[in-house]
Amino acid sequence: MLYTVMQIVLVILAISLLITFVRLWRGPTLPDRIVAMDLVAVLTVGIIVATTAGTGQRGLLDAASLIALVGFMGTVAYTWYVLKAGSR
Repeated sequence: MLYTVMQIVLVILAISLLITFVRLWRGPTLPDRIVAMDLVAVLTVGIIVATTAGTGQRGLLDAASLIALVGFMGTVAYTWYVLKAGSR
């Protein structure tokens, strides 16, 4: 039962990731792309955590923490850039 649920969760997360990449590609504005990049990081962390829960390999959680940190810092950096560019 757990294997089936994990497969369903991973498929849903993968479809969400594909839809997010479409939003990242099409935009239309920079804030849309910033939110899409943050969502890509969150969905990637979700896929890693779901895989870890299904397989029991805890070593992947370090990668998930690193991706979450880099995704957050990237979002902050992009937001800072947009605010600085808008104030000129």
